[in-house]
Parts: sequence; structure tokens; C-alpha cells
Amino acid sequence: MEPTAGKPSLLRNILARLLLFGVFIIVVRFAYVVTITGESCNLGDFCFFSLPQNLNFVIPGAGTGVSAAVGNDVVPGSNPRRDLYTSKEWIKAVHFYSSIFQDLISEGYLSPHSKSLCVETPLGQEVFALKEIGVEDSIGIFKKAAKPLVIKGDGHLIPFHDNTFDFIFSGGARLDLSARPSDFASEIARTLKPEGFAVLHIKANDTYSFNSFLDLFNSCKFVKMREIDGFDSSMPYIREIILKKEIEVLDHGNRKKSDNKCSVPGHKLELVQKAEPLILEEPLKPWITLKRNIQNVKYLSSMVDISFKNRYVYVDVGARSYGSSIGSWFRKQYPKQNKTFHAYAIEADKTFHKQYELKKKWVTLLPYAAWVKNETLSFEINRDPGQEEVSELNDKGRGMGRIQPVKSKQGKLNVEVDQIQGFDFAEWLKNTVTERDFVVMKMDVEGTEFDLIPRLFETGAICLIDEIFLECHYNRWQRCCPGQRSTKYEKSYGQCLELFTSLRESGVLVHQWW
Repeated sequence: MEPTAGKPSLLRNILARLLLFGVFIIVVRFAYVVTITGESCNLGDFCFFSLPQNLNFVIPGAGTGVSAAVGNDVVPGSNPRRDLYTSKEWIKAVHFYSSIFQDLISEGYLSPHSKSLCVETPLGQEVFALKEIGVEDSIGIFKKAAKPLVIKGDGHLIPFHDNTFDFIFSGGARLDLSARPSDFASEIARTLKPEGFAVLHIKANDTYSFNSFLDLFNSCKFVKMREIDGFDSSMPYIREIILKKEIEVLDHGNRKKSDNKCSVPGHKLELVQKAEPLILEEPLKPWITLKRNIQNVKYLSSMVDISFKNRYVYVDVGARSYGSSIGSWFRKQYPKQNKTFHAYAIEADKTFHKQYELKKKWVTLLPYAAWVKNETLSFEINRDPGQEEVSELNDKGRGMGRIQPVKSKQGKLNVEVDQIQGFDFAEWLKNTVTERDFVVMKMDVEGTEFDLIPRLFETGAICLIDEIFLECHYNRWQRCCPGQRSTKYEKSYGQCLELFTSLRESGVLVHQWW
């Protein structure tokens, strides 16, 4: 009986299938890592076409003094990333950052033994520059990895433990571009070791934005600043800021909620001096004069960079309808620098409340009266003759509401008096915003400004407001009766002018509203 060949054939088929299956697994794994995750491969990923972890670039003038080359016998042009690493732009950036880091080493802010992190570095030039000058323990993070220099990570959620790094660097004005600069700054401070150094390149070109930047780092001490030339036309010059993490948390002058002391910094006083002049003489036609004056207003956001603020808030005190000022003026005309503001509409008149239900989430209605404490108040509405109600889209015929009306009677013609809830506006403001936020306020409260403004000073809440548009109410000349003033308000124009002057002398950028 002749021996059968069935078993060897079966064994060969099994081995061949196992080999094909192994090749299939490698191909699938390679496609997943490169195509799906967008990361470079290493040996652990079963990939053989990626940038080796031990690849050693040689950049002219960056430490070795020889021409640029690629390692491991790979032909230029066979790998797009490798071509990028040898491009003139990439090498120029490496030279730039090498010079920056060498200066920091000579000044004692960086050492070859520093465990270093580069935040938001898409191509890893900063990381390579650190390694090239001898800071070997360096890594970068970006939303898309570029191994071995950069791993996947976000500057707003750095993938490392607290107190990990001796040195953290953020170049390319990344903090300027952040939609959440406070989170960005907090993550840098969190992962930096106590007494470690953070170096950031920013485009802050005014004292307001510079101080706003420092306020973001409440655990770091400002050490040094210098202006340096950038390495491309998009950043002709930048500011290099050096911060040192303190063992104890600093407050940079920020007040606690219970602290009523308030001192306006000098850089805000300088901005007030640049504001449009106040109207010193009482205008004969105040509504027309003040409306025209708004064309002369020098908005704060047109004078300074507000990029380093944590949130952007508009508070409309005495908002009336949505279209009265929020929709018609602030949303359309106020220069916001492409920032998203959240608006608070404070309006006690219930006639206007319904239309706010239809508005977007960026507006929050507070259906109460801004006052100096929490208590029930009388609220008087003086309607124009013949106007019984106001439509949802038109509020021109609706009289302005006043709290604590003077000599009002429930049955008086064209007067409506309701009981409403007043709240301590100053305390609400202190619990809603911080000095890290950019806060714009419009106040039209029918004479109550003479109560609210002093309360803001008393509680220190005035320091939380960056810019105020204030309508001051006084006993104006009556149109019907020449030589006679209205008795609706007790204050004079001179007292209004004193209120505006006191605000500006205290460093508050206030504008005359109509």
C-alpha cells in the first residue's frame, strides 16, 4: 500500500492560511492606525513605514553643524512627513526655537535636565529644538499626533498628571487663539511643578490684555517679559512671558466675594483718559443730543484686545423689550471682536417677559427690579395717553417703569402700580461674574441709578464692570411749557454730571446713554 500525501498537503494549507491571515491582520492594523486614528506608527503598532522612534535629524546650525539629512536610509520624497521635516520652513522654525531655548538656558529658566512639555505644537519644531540643544526629556501635544515628537492631546485638557513638568512652553500665540483661555491657562498651571517655569508667546500689545493674561494664572508669579521678532509674516513680533509657579496660590489682586474693597488698576485709569469727553452743558434737546453722541463713543473693545478674558457678559439693567437695546444696539453695533457674549436682561415689567421666551439661549431674563437689597417694591408705569397695552414687537407706547414712585396713587389716570420683587443687584453681580470676565453693562433705571451706583462702589462690585452705558435721569425742560422743568425726577443735570465724573475718576469707563 503506497503512503498517502494527504497530511503534508493539509499541513501546508494550514500554514499558508495562517500566513495569509497574519498578513491580513498587519494590513488591517496599519490601515486603522494611519487612516482612522491619524497617528504615526511604531513597532508596537505592527507598522514598518512610519517615522522610527530613534530617528536622528541633523539641522544645520542647530547643534551638529552639518547639512540637513534624513535617517535610516530612507530616500527623500518617499514620506510626506519626512519631506516636511527637511523643508526650509520647518528648519527655519527649529532655528528660531533653538535660539529661544538657548537664551532661556543661559538665564536659568531651562536646563538640560528639565522635564519639558510643548503645548499645541502641530509639527513638533519646538520639541525637536529642545532635544537638539540637549533637553532630551521633552514631548509635545496636539489634537493630531506626529510621533515621536508629538502625542495626541489638547491644551485645554493636558493628558498628564498634576505637577509633572519642570518647563512648559506654548509658542505660536496659541493662547491668543484659544476659545477658552482660562481652561488653557489652568491646565498649564496644573501640570507645571511648583517653582517650575512656563514660557508663553502671546500677541498682547496693550496693558489691558497683558494684565488680563496675567489674571488667568492665579498660581503663577510674573517673572519677565520681552518683545522678540517672530519667524514669519503672520507674527512679525511677539511678547515672551515667563511665569514661575508658586507653592502657594496667588490672587493677583482678585477680591474674594466677601471682600468689599475695590481698587481700579492704573491701566484702566489710562483707558478712561482716552474716552470721549462728557457733555458738560445741559443739552436743550437731550434725547437728540445724547443719541448723536453715541457716534463719538470710544468703545473699550475698540481700544484694547479682549482675547484673554474668561467669559464675555452683557448686563442690560432696565432692558424693556429684546429689541429695545439688546437686539437693536448691542448685538448689531457693539464691537465684540468675534467673541460670544451671554446677555442678562433685567426687566421688572411683566409686559416684556413673554418675548424673551422666544429668544436664543444667549439671553437670560431676570424678571425682577435691580435694587440695593432684596425686598418687595412698588413699581409704577406711566403709560402714554391712549395706549392701553404694548405689542410684543413694539414698546414705544409703553411708559418707563420706576420703583418706589413718588406721590403715586393707584387710581391715578394713565398710571399703573404693581408690587414686584427687587433684588440686591450688586451682590448678584459679585456672584455671577469675576474679574476674569469681560463685563459690559447698560443701565436705564429711571432715576434708580443714584441708588445703584453708590451700592456698586460700597460692595466693590464696580470693579467687576469693564464698561458702562448709563442713562442719567434729571428734571429736564418740558416741551409743552417753556421755562418749566418736569417734576418726574428730583436730580439736576449737574448732579448727573457729578455721577459720570465720579465714575471716570474712579477708573470706570462710563458713557452717556440716552
